[in-house]
Amino acid sequence: MLPVASLVGPHVFRFPTDSTLRGYASDGSRVHLRRLPGTRAASRPTGVGRDAAAFICRKRLIERAVLTFHTKVEPMSEARKAEIARKTAETDVTVSVDLDGEGRSVVSTGIGFLDHMLELFARHALIDVDIQAKGDLHVDLHHTTEDVGIVLGQAVRQALGERRGIARYATVHLPMDETLSRVAVDVSGRPFLVWRARFPAPKVGDMDTELFREWFQAFAMNAGITLHVECFYGDNSHHIAESCFKGLARALRAAIAIDPREGARVPSTKGSLAG
Repeated sequence: MLPVASLVGPHVFRFPTDSTLRGYASDGSRVHLRRLPGTRAASRPTGVGRDAAAFICRKRLIERAVLTFHTKVEPMSEARKAEIARKTAETDVTVSVDLDGEGRSVVSTGIGFLDHMLELFARHALIDVDIQAKGDLHVDLHHTTEDVGIVLGQAVRQALGERRGIARYATVHLPMDETLSRVAVDVSGRPFLVWRARFPAPKVGDMDTELFREWFQAFAMNAGITLHVECFYGDNSHHIAESCFKGLARALRAAIAIDPREGARVPSTKGSLAG
């Protein structure tokens, strides 16, 4: 029987037998495949087989098989990071993100409760964030809240790049004491927000509770995600807000995670998540 290989990662192919392997790219150039110590994997050099590529395996110089991959195979970017700065007459906001971080955060917006929400967002999304914002808080908190959502969304969108290899979809039910919220995310490139959360109190700390929707709207539109947020029930406005932010963090964490079975493919039959 001819040996069979499977695509393990963006540039790693696994073979069922310990063989001496040589490959030939589709343009005829010769490629040597290196067997990883202690495994039966062969690592393909970067840039080989960028389009549909045929690899010929030689096992004991007797058996041969042609393995054709009909999808574009490219290495994943090593770093999903971005930094965005936005300055207007109302606010001055700078945000940097590392989507593959550990949940570290440095946040200063001048709005205590918003800082708290952004810190827990980073922690539960496992996204490292640095958010520095100065705004016209003497007017009200609206401009700063919205613009922080805009710039954080833009940074996430830039860091995602072409969105190759991601899981794309995720749904989370997030309890917070007496409160239960559901957050569903599609990292689709088509921004949309459905917001169904009501707050019994007009403020949490100094922050108007109506501003939470403004932040989620700004984030979803600029991150390029479809976002559904619904609080089923809850009595405490702090708990309701926290369940929504934590739910977003957990859902986004799952949706932007790299799925090794996707390899370097975009998770769409269209081949693009550009919107």
